[in-house]
Amino acid sequence: MTIHPTGNHPIAIGKNPERSRDHNRRVVLDIVRQHETLGRAHIAKLTQLTPQAVANIVDELVGEGLLMEMGRRRTGRGQPPIQFAVNPEGGFTIGVEIAADHIVTVALDLAGRLRASRILALKDPGPDHVLSTFAAEVATIAAEAGSRLLGIGVVMPGPFEIDGMTSVGPTTLPGWSGRDAAKVLGEACGHSVIVENDATAAAVGERLFGAGLSISNFCMVYFGVGLGLGIIQDGSPYRGAFGNAGEIGHVTVVPKGKQCPSCGQLGCLEGYVSTYALKEKLACAGIVETDFADLERLHAANHPVIIEWVEDAATYLGPMVAMLENILDPQTLIFGGALPDAIIDDVIGHMNQLPTSVASRRQRDLPRVMRGKTGQLTAALGAAALPLFDMVTPKLEISLPASAAALA
Repeated sequence: MTIHPTGNHPIAIGKNPERSRDHNRRVVLDIVRQHETLGRAHIAKLTQLTPQAVANIVDELVGEGLLMEMGRRRTGRGQPPIQFAVNPEGGFTIGVEIAADHIVTVALDLAGRLRASRILALKDPGPDHVLSTFAAEVATIAAEAGSRLLGIGVVMPGPFEIDGMTSVGPTTLPGWSGRDAAKVLGEACGHSVIVENDATAAAVGERLFGAGLSISNFCMVYFGVGLGLGIIQDGSPYRGAFGNAGEIGHVTVVPKGKQCPSCGQLGCLEGYVSTYALKEKLACAGIVETDFADLERLHAANHPVIIEWVEDAATYLGPMVAMLENILDPQTLIFGGALPDAIIDDVIGHMNQLPTSVASRRQRDLPRVMRGKTGQLTAALGAAALPLFDMVTPKLEISLPASAAALA
């Protein structure tokens, strides 16, 4: 593999043979997106493509409206180089999170900027109601975003097609077992649809637009209604053989503990560390208004139920962090999802005594655990990022950081 270190982070590199043209287009789009503006010579240097190959690809992408000229940048003697940037008006994608109690819909332009967003409470999670609501939300958000639609991504809670763990319980969607979700959702809205596990999509969103922008290997603990894990390995999502990799919510953490309402097992992590578990504790204390703003307010007021849940979450997640580090050796773990940032920060703050693992190094570029940057819209942004990911993210070789290059 060709090595091209830049700082401490690996970057995608191009391949000069013509048969790799699609890959090279993704490399160019990705490198320009990460740097915001670049000239042709700088693109060639970073991607290791020939100047002619870069010139051809850039001209092609400009012609398609995916890149745009940004004028010349004076750097010294001679003619200043023309700078290029991703064209935000080149198109948009729609992302939809379908959860057990809400639907979030967003539109992203090609530069990854949020063009529109909607959050709607879902009273009936059955397929018929979901499909009609989904179609209406997509039509509304598309009208707000304008431009040309490049693709639609949808995220739904997993696990997918597992006996005894599908379509039951408060964190899942009833009535979807045996249905081809991508097919029926596509028919409902009139466009092709990519369907993904919510935690995996959230990790893709953080990789493209959030805390994982320059991180090629990380795990994302995703607080949806339940609890999931997204895994980014060498810059791409790791899904497993059947799309269920990272289903940490059903790992037993309390032997003979309380029964999980989704799978029937005893002591599942999700039963103690999830948005649903937090709201369940609040309901037992007589608090039934628990939307996002309510949770922010209760946390700011140091409500004892919130404090207790935060402490429990930190206790149960600490060993899970160490286990994931020992198994997957990520650069960092990112926490994010449908909880207020302040609550996630509080959980991380209570994990100051993490167990020893392979990540227990004195010299680290990143903390062992950090909060994501995409907030309440994480999963929907990840869904919208799925079509973009296929368009702008290289799938082949990446260069190694200098430390790894020394070992190659």
